[in-house]
Amino acid sequence: MSERKLQVKLAERSYPIYIGSGLLPTLPQWIGEQCSRTRHAVTISDSSVSSIAAAVHDSLVTAGFRTTQIEVPSGEKSKSVSELERLWKAMLGDFTDRGSLVVAIGGGVVGDLAGYAAATFARGIPLVQVPTTLLSQVDSSVGGKTGINLPGAKNIVGAFWQPSLVVIDSQTLASLPRREFVSGLAEVAKYGVIMLPELFEYLEQNATNVLLQDEVTMQHIVSESCRSKAIVVEEDERETTGRRAILNYGHTFAHAIENVAGYGTYLHGEAVAIGMHMAALLAEKLGRVSKEFVERQAQLLQRLELPIHYSAAEPEQLWAVMQHDKKVEHGNLRFVLPTRLGHVELVAEVPKGPVCEAIAAASRA
Repeated sequence: MSERKLQVKLAERSYPIYIGSGLLPTLPQWIGEQCSRTRHAVTISDSSVSSIAAAVHDSLVTAGFRTTQIEVPSGEKSKSVSELERLWKAMLGDFTDRGSLVVAIGGGVVGDLAGYAAATFARGIPLVQVPTTLLSQVDSSVGGKTGINLPGAKNIVGAFWQPSLVVIDSQTLASLPRREFVSGLAEVAKYGVIMLPELFEYLEQNATNVLLQDEVTMQHIVSESCRSKAIVVEEDERETTGRRAILNYGHTFAHAIENVAGYGTYLHGEAVAIGMHMAALLAEKLGRVSKEFVERQAQLLQRLELPIHYSAAEPEQLWAVMQHDKKVEHGNLRFVLPTRLGHVELVAEVPKGPVCEAIAAASRA
């Protein structure tokens, strides 16, 4: 077993990210190092990774932890008020207190939901993220965003709650259906567009190995993605300067697509890929990037087997839903748009016309 270690530097809230293969047996040791006074672990896991959750549970018990096991149904619908209340009651019922911690095992849904439960129970208890999907490994497990959905808006209720530890074991990716694995590649490509042109080029040159889940290739792209995320989070932990907003490239469109199509119709990464294409088309219409940029991004996304078109798109409907986006400020919707590969900006006062034109263009294959 070998691992790469990154550090998210946030003063007293700093924490390590371990990335490698076969890391889960070492999890109790790292928990002991980061949360030395805690001997009660609440494991909250996705129902689709029960074998991984069982292995984590067994390793914790062997290390002397008292455990509380809670399983969450797969899917975006679990990020709800009712499911959050169920977690709170289960935690209370098994004597969870400020000497306990939460271990989130699964993808972004469980990470967000369990993270919010940890942030709010007893006014906040330590959180350990064990992401098992590519999307959660490169994005949602790092940075401290937690939350749930309301019927009309995604991630609209939540809190910033940094984990104490993130453990990314590449072996857990074997549990993923291929569609979910591919979905996560959208977030990796996103880092290439917003910050790391060398990662974008690496994906272009190694797309075949990426799709084959070559271990060395995967550890590289996960590490680079986490490094990018850590840099941005360190600069703007709570989205006060606008810097962290660059991580939402493609997401304003994506969240609207998920809402309109119905959560689950598109996986999050699939919606992000379509949203990235819409954002690039919008940037082209505003004279910020060339047609060549749009085509190059589209070609990489398609090589990674990601969708870039939403055939059912109704521009007026998506525009209306986007008015509830978290990047709306004083009634003004802002978009993250590229100027070149490796650089994006938060742009305000974008006219409705070009936005609807970009949506319409992305509806045509």
